[in-house]
Amino acid sequence: MSPYTVEFEDGIVREWTLTESGAEPAVVEDYTPSVFVSGPNDALADLRERLEADPKVVATRSERRPTSLHEAHAGERSRVLRADLERVGEVWTLAREIRGVHAREAHAPGAVRLFDVDLAPGFRYCLDRGLDPTPTRDLRTLRLALDEAALADDDVSALEIEGESVDGDATRALRTCQRRLEQRDPDVLVVSHADLIPLLERHAEALGLADVHLGRLPGWTALAGENTYASYGKVGHSPARYRIPGRAIVDTSNSFLWHQSGLAGIRYMVERTGRPLQEAAWGSIGTLLTSRQIRLARQKRGVLAPWNKWEPERFTDVETLHAADRGGFTFAPKVGFHENVHEIDFASLYPRIICEHNVSPETVGCDCGAADEAAATDESAADGTAATGESAAGTHRVPELEYEICETDGFLPAVLEPLIAERAEIKRRLETDLPEEEAARLRAESGAIKWVLVSCFGYQGYRNAKFGRIECHEAINAYAREIALTAKRRLEDAGWRIVHGIVDSLWVTPRVDEPEPLEAVIGAVSETTGIPLEHDGSYEWVCFVPLRDSIRGVGSGEGSSPDSTRAGEGTRTRARGASAGALTKYFGKRTSGEYKFRGIELRQRSTPAFVADGQRAFVEALDRERDPEAVCDVLGRRLNELREGCVDPAALAITNRVSKSLADYGRRTHTVAALERYDRRGIDRHPGQSVEYVVVDDDSRGPERVRLALEEPSEYDADYYATLLVRACESVVSPLGWDRTRIRRSLRDGRTVRLSTFVD
Repeated sequence: MSPYTVEFEDGIVREWTLTESGAEPAVVEDYTPSVFVSGPNDALADLRERLEADPKVVATRSERRPTSLHEAHAGERSRVLRADLERVGEVWTLAREIRGVHAREAHAPGAVRLFDVDLAPGFRYCLDRGLDPTPTRDLRTLRLALDEAALADDDVSALEIEGESVDGDATRALRTCQRRLEQRDPDVLVVSHADLIPLLERHAEALGLADVHLGRLPGWTALAGENTYASYGKVGHSPARYRIPGRAIVDTSNSFLWHQSGLAGIRYMVERTGRPLQEAAWGSIGTLLTSRQIRLARQKRGVLAPWNKWEPERFTDVETLHAADRGGFTFAPKVGFHENVHEIDFASLYPRIICEHNVSPETVGCDCGAADEAAATDESAADGTAATGESAAGTHRVPELEYEICETDGFLPAVLEPLIAERAEIKRRLETDLPEEEAARLRAESGAIKWVLVSCFGYQGYRNAKFGRIECHEAINAYAREIALTAKRRLEDAGWRIVHGIVDSLWVTPRVDEPEPLEAVIGAVSETTGIPLEHDGSYEWVCFVPLRDSIRGVGSGEGSSPDSTRAGEGTRTRARGASAGALTKYFGKRTSGEYKFRGIELRQRSTPAFVADGQRAFVEALDRERDPEAVCDVLGRRLNELREGCVDPAALAITNRVSKSLADYGRRTHTVAALERYDRRGIDRHPGQSVEYVVVDDDSRGPERVRLALEEPSEYDADYYATLLVRACESVVSPLGWDRTRIRRSLRDGRTVRLSTFVD
């Protein structure tokens, strides 16, 4: 049986295998992790001589392995030096020595390349041993939580177990925790923050509670310290990571997958990536995709994982470069209020393009058909093959770019096709009558697959992607543009009008009285493109919101009539003077009665709950009355609540991500004020973490400007939140031609407020 968690200590490995009653350890003493090095023969010979004298290295030998997908595709092998080490923890040390000392002393930069270096220890072990760490039975969990203030104060007495507070002092809390651990014997410890592990263990030791320990054996180990990182222009923070014997830890503050799909989603990704459960839990979606690729590259093609990507972008002419340096199509939305709208989208567009057209790093630009191309040119031109994208035997061309793609089965399709098929099967099963427990598991698995499929396209353009390539990214975009234009032409020919479109989704309304049935058009587009186009839903109405700066002054002129901007039955108005732009902000009501929101304030993480609830009420008022004045009536009532002090300050808390350390901020923002208050309380806040606060005096410029949510403020700055509320209202009525000036004039005009204003 395979282990579900693996531990490394002093050159030995401890495998924990699940049993019906719990888990059993087994010690492995003969595991030697390996690092591979490629380069000129003389460089490898010199390096081997040096490594044989290195006490960290157990053995060295020369092997032939494919060091890239291209080599595996062509059936080639490179000579590599394999170095086996005594301990997993020494892999990084040796790799840095090889690159920074041995190679630099005698060889040109880049002459020596390393492989299988930056693999997580458990993942490396399972990969090397051919083990599947998927749990073999249902997992038992126990949840432990400590709020932020208590964690900062080392207040163990505030511990919560399975959502219930433990009444008493630290000793009672720890004793209660130990009893629950013994009763449940969990396989997974779900903690609110990883720092709970050392905190509880240290308190138990200080209080002399020798029998209190979180693992199945005594002890705990720090695996990694906290760190700050930047990804796609955003700053993130990774908390410290710990290990306890015999149990996996899921840190809910550091697990995207936990919040998206829960334990079932994590377990599914363990099966698909080969990463043990704890490593899968803290891994980002990009990390999980990379792990799946590394595993399949090793198992199916024998390809080693490069430490760093080194393949440069291939030289191309300026015309091709201009055509390639583009993204997917966005059809400018027709700002305004639209009725009888249908949303259609391509199912998993980018992953399906990869599979349908065999896009992969080793197939794009492959010249295996080049020898026959010259002879086939005249015949291809005569029979029209070139016009349809077909080229020489065994290859086809990317539209616009003329990149050749080999038709031999590619690596990326092999990675993605099983996931696409499994998600389609899950969706089919969810349409049947299933027990709720099984349906919940399937939804979690579907969610986990979704995020991997979403990331696979962007990964190809990521500069550090181990199996990524910019030409793949460009080819996928080129196919996506061709597909979007094909769909547009077919829809318009069938009597439909596109009111908005963004990459894989289109919103359409009838352009003529009796258009061709939409389902027939969808079927025709799916057949033509090879990518399923699906009817995602129908809307009674949809509002596309203009850019905020484009609506200044709209509706503020004295000659404007309220009736001229009402979206009554059968009308389709748009904001006058508003720029269509490339927008993704809209809201609407499905024919099922459900509202859908994208991009507006209530979907933004920083928006306070009171403002978000208010914006939802504004949308509901617009739905009932189809009149901006009715929306403003609701706004007026909400403003009165705010100014009369009737709003719970907790509903006004704002959450913002910290982008840099306190000392690096140059302006006195709300975030700076919040950071100063956190600092006063001794709570660390690093770049990438969030602050949560209520604005109590916006005119102040020091830490008194705000109160932290954990300080449970009893007051707030009504004027500041009134501005946020008016802005949220503006997003709702701006598609109808109203701006902030007109909203305020409506609030002052002394009109009789209608009864519907008081309906939420």
